Amino acid sequence: MQLKRVVVTGLGALTPIGNNLEEYWQALISGKSGAAPITYYDTEKHKTKFACEVKNFNVEDYIDKKEARRMDKFAQYAIVASDEAIKDAGLVLEQLNKYKVGVIWGAGIGGLETFQEEVLNYAKGDGTPRFNPFFIPKMIADIAPGHISMRNGFMGPNYTTVSACASSANALVDAFNYIRLGMCDVIVSGGSEAAVTIAGMGGFNSMQALSTRNESPETASRPFDATRDGFVLGEGAGALVLEEYEHAKARGAKIYCEVGGGGLSSDAYHLTAPHPDGIGVIAVMQNCLNDAGLKPEDIDHINTHGTSTPLGDVAELKAISAVFGEHAKNININSTKSMTGHLLGAAGAIEAIASILAIKNGIIPPTINHSVVDENIDPSLNLTLNKAQKREIKVAMSNTFGFGGHNACVLFKKLEE
Repeated sequence: MQLKRVVVTGLGALTPIGNNLEEYWQALISGKSGAAPITYYDTEKHKTKFACEVKNFNVEDYIDKKEARRMDKFAQYAIVASDEAIKDAGLVLEQLNKYKVGVIWGAGIGGLETFQEEVLNYAKGDGTPRFNPFFIPKMIADIAPGHISMRNGFMGPNYTTVSACASSANALVDAFNYIRLGMCDVIVSGGSEAAVTIAGMGGFNSMQALSTRNESPETASRPFDATRDGFVLGEGAGALVLEEYEHAKARGAKIYCEVGGGGLSSDAYHLTAPHPDGIGVIAVMQNCLNDAGLKPEDIDHINTHGTSTPLGDVAELKAISAVFGEHAKNININSTKSMTGHLLGAAGAIEAIASILAIKNGIIPPTINHSVVDENIDPSLNLTLNKAQKREIKVAMSNTFGFGGHNACVLFKKLEE
């Protein structure tokens, strides 16, 4: 069977450093931090008092007030990002076979704020189970792609991938496969998350996963730095329109790049910690290269998972050295989580967008907040520290990993006609 080619024709972003695609990109290349004191609730008794919140966001600027009230914030974010991507791609339903246009979305948690509010409200009562009739439809992780499909009339495959922080990268791999197998013409894919809540922050703090650098939140996400002390929680959404190449060409669509391959693997090791030698990460990158039919020396750029955790950063870089050998020092490696924080289930989507825009613009966004060299990290690696670097990029790889040992890798390349 001859596999179809898959390209990216639309992008949309709602992030802690920009509420649309252009704002997001400009903030990335200027090295802007999205971390700041939490505004959503009183943090006095909390261990970590900061996060990467979406800023200056009024949902009613995008969604009807009544409709918005029936959505958790993670679904609202999904609508905003997907609307931008669909508009960017120039998709018009009347010109498409709506049964071959799908939505495959990623969310690691789903409606956490809704769940928290409903349970707290119940606990304040007399034990009578009084719940909002929209409690379940607002909370369930699969509801975001449901909203996107209903809003646009897309009647192809419609579901959510849940693989913790790998969720939206997983969604992109699934979308890629559906299109190249000829099952869909177009799929809106990506992910959203809104876990900056009392429960979300408290839960991650109890695991000692979050940075507690309360005195300097804007510098707290510091991947690869010897003084890193945990990740910074972020929120938002990223959306990509993936499309079969000939279909895109026939309608005169703008094409950002080609999706070259996707890889999945499992650590099969620990609930939350990565394997110290990165064996699952080695496997996922090799799987991705094999799927794309490329060699290690073909890769110019890797946007790492790079969460700013003591164990995870070292394990990933060890894996990169193992897979790419001597060529590893020629690759521009970065972690855009140094700016956005960790968007959990939405991380893969916004980092895929960063990789695609790096290819398009010939600029690698920096890994900011680095000041102290970690002796456990190979000094020959180019981690794109503190300042963006110009470079022609033909092939970029984006890594995303999740609790439970889930690993996903997506590869993008410049389009060759």
